[in-house]
Amino acid sequence: MAGNTFGKLFRITTFGESHGVGIGVVIDGCPAGLTIDESFIQKQLSRRKPGQSAITTSRSEDEQFEILSGVFERKSTGAPISIFIRNKDTKPEDYLHLKDVYRPNHADFTYEEKYGIRDYRGSGRASARETVARVLGGSVAQLLLSHHQITIHAFVSSVGKITMEQNIESVDLSLIDTNIVRCPDAIIAKQMEDYILSIKEAGDSIGGCITCVIKGVPIGLGEPVFDKLHADLAKAMMSINAVKGFEIGDGFSSTLRRGSEHNDLFISSDKGIKTATNNSGGIQGGISNGETIYFRIAFKPVSTIMQEQQSVDKNGNAVALAGKGRHDPCVVPRAVPIVESMAALVIADHLLRNNNSKIN
Repeated sequence: MAGNTFGKLFRITTFGESHGVGIGVVIDGCPAGLTIDESFIQKQLSRRKPGQSAITTSRSEDEQFEILSGVFERKSTGAPISIFIRNKDTKPEDYLHLKDVYRPNHADFTYEEKYGIRDYRGSGRASARETVARVLGGSVAQLLLSHHQITIHAFVSSVGKITMEQNIESVDLSLIDTNIVRCPDAIIAKQMEDYILSIKEAGDSIGGCITCVIKGVPIGLGEPVFDKLHADLAKAMMSINAVKGFEIGDGFSSTLRRGSEHNDLFISSDKGIKTATNNSGGIQGGISNGETIYFRIAFKPVSTIMQEQQSVDKNGNAVALAGKGRHDPCVVPRAVPIVESMAALVIADHLLRNNNSKIN
């Protein structure tokens, strides 16, 4: 199986399955001498972990991690950093009824057709449980970025048709974690929470959007052809389970405007040349321009629902099945730290690449 490594200079390789022994990551390319703040890593894991509120899956994992290599006296050594988390609350018996059945909208059919075998215990490698390894790697990337005064914040901006309407520069990012939905607008957050609970009560699921804001990125990250910064961000986001859409800056709404309305005009300021507006989302020509980078990603409804649906088994026989076990009615609140982590991996990788872009 290929495709388990992400990044060029700052790289992660993840391993493990949903109901296997555990989940882990190997981080390669982290510069030596970085202080590894374990409390920050644990905080990010706690924001992603299951069982944290009434609107998430009830699976209980404390997400206690163990650093196996690459760190000595709280500093990175330059060697590969290996981190592992043991799965504790596994219930593979919850999935025995799915051993020969293809669940609607899951990876069961495509996975088995491609590899000739699949781990039916909670989707195995295809499970969103794998993203805990991304948060481990992304947290280390965020520690690296903090030394360059680069900050990354993601928040839930919509659930179903409930949308937070606010200018990106006026969002109070300090309010993201003041509610269980992780929406920085308290009134909208309560509407979202009530709606998700009603969806859960109905045995259904709902999708939503997450907006990510990256500040402090220097001018010049990204390459102008295949390694455009926004293209790598798009790949990172689209690699997250359940993501179905990505837009940066004005995104699809830019198709409704004329060039005279959409162009970001250059102006002089006390900080040098900048743009008067930021419809481009902080990236032009695939290269960061020093403005705030912001993008939005769309998550589909969780595929497992507690309602009966029609499908087939591996022999093509019609079957009726309903979800069992523990599942999120809406994935976006727990996906916030995953989005931040994948964004951090991209920015950290390009930051290291950019050091060789010109002779100083």
